[in-house]
Amino acid sequence: MRQKENKVIVTFHTTAEAIAMEKACLNGKISGRLIPVPRQISSGCGLAYCAAAELEEMVLTYMEEHGLHYEAVGVYLI
Repeated sequence: MRQKENKVIVTFHTTAEAIAMEKACLNGKISGRLIPVPRQISSGCGLAYCAAAELEEMVLTYMEEHGLHYEAVGVYLI
């Protein structure tokens, strides 16, 4: 069984916002990926961006600098 670890999870209102986030982070060389929203979280579109917890500030700053819209951001044990 996979060991659970803290991850920063970004949720979105729409699928288009989630895909824009993934594309921008790939271009910006920020490691992470789109995942289905974990059960303990609810989200409008069902997709979330997941990255290592230590990248939380970098992800938040990057989203702000690039005008990326999101629903919520948090660190969760998944």
